[in-house]
Amino acid sequence: MKTVNIRCNNAGATGTGVSATIAAGAKLKSHWKQWTHRPAVVMVYMAKCPSAGCNSWDGAGKSWFKIYNQGLISGTENAGIWAGDAIVDTLEATVTIPATLAPGEYLIRHELLALHQAVYPECAQFTVTGSGTATPPSSALVAFPGAYSATDPGVAFNIDSPAAMTATSYPIPGPAVWDGTGSGAAPGAGDSDPAPSAAPAPVPTTLVTSAAPATPTQPSCTAVKKYGQCGGNTYSGCTLCEAGSTCTASGDYYSQCM
Repeated sequence: MKTVNIRCNNAGATGTGVSATIAAGAKLKSHWKQWTHRPAVVMVYMAKCPSAGCNSWDGAGKSWFKIYNQGLISGTENAGIWAGDAIVDTLEATVTIPATLAPGEYLIRHELLALHQAVYPECAQFTVTGSGTATPPSSALVAFPGAYSATDPGVAFNIDSPAAMTATSYPIPGPAVWDGTGSGAAPGAGDSDPAPSAAPAPVPTTLVTSAAPATPTQPSCTAVKKYGQCGGNTYSGCTLCEAGSTCTASGDYYSQCM
């Protein structure tokens, strides 16, 4: 976790001279030529390039903020459904650029954490357009290397351990997802976020800046334990949370007791 290769999978400048344009609030679909590690975590970061632009910048320093993460979706850590499953099946994933983000030149970093293997990061250059004015606060920014270490629970993780056989939640490494304002990160976003659909194509993710508790539809069901799934467009289980936690949406397809 100390090598600069974890930044963008190269040791030199991250700028390539090739840049695309995307509007704040638009959906960005990424494609992989291959991906075979089914138990995997998906994380997406952005970093605003300095005034000289991305071509002369290597992404160093506390400049990166997380706009999306996906981990264990359902089941146990050892035998459950993970975010990387959809990429194995479709070789693509879709995320939304924060609608409030101030325009400018950015690096966008997709990181796939293969739980049996290692970290696979890749970066691309984009010019973000729009009328947004939001900039992440310093508390939401991290550096690569430095955002997390090899001893963090979500990295020093044995998916075949006895604990993983029964655990139904996973601590996603790094900061929480930035909430699109200048004040910080969305509550609970660092624990679990929605995953793309496996077929026929990934379901676009919507960044949630403020989520209202889901309305219970099954008053007689067994309350979901804290950190368990309690809602979502395709969810059919109990929407009530145990005492001390509230069903909080992290997108259209996933709500969690927090």
